[in-house]
Amino acid sequence: MAELPDLDKRFTYHKPKNDQPARYESLRHNARSLAAYICKSCPESRERSLALTKLEECVMWANASIARNE
Repeated sequence: MAELPDLDKRFTYHKPKNDQPARYESLRHNARSLAAYICKSCPESRERSLALTKLEECVMWANASIARNE
């Protein structure tokens, strides 16, 4: 079971600090490039949609890692 400090980390707003906004932007920019490559390289399909969804999810979790742990 999750402990209270962990719940606070998960469910509290984490205001960006220092160079975090730049790193969030870099992650989004690089993911956008990969997403465009996926769209150009893969046929339109459920699998391509899932790949794009997982990439979006990847960026979200990477950003959460920065926000929650610094």
